[in-house]
Amino acid sequence: MTPKITLKAARVNVNMTQDDAAKALGKTKQTIVNWETGMTEIKYRDLCALSELYSMPIEYLELPPKRMKKS
Repeated sequence: MTPKITLKAARVNVNMTQDDAAKALGKTKQTIVNWETGMTEIKYRDLCALSELYSMPIEYLELPPKRMKKS
C-alpha cells in the first residue's frame, strides 16, 4: 500500500504557506484552503500542478473527503 500525505502536510513539508502555493499556481488562497478542507474538488490538472509544486507523486497525495457546503 502506498503511503499517503494530506495536501496540507505536503505543502508544509516544502515550507510553503497557503499564500505561497496560491501564488505559485495562479490561484487564490481561498482555493488552496478549499482544496485542503474538501470544500472544493480538485481538477486533475490542478492536482498534477500540486504534485509538481510539492515534489510528490500524485499517488502519495491524500485528498480530503468532499464536504457539503452550508446553505
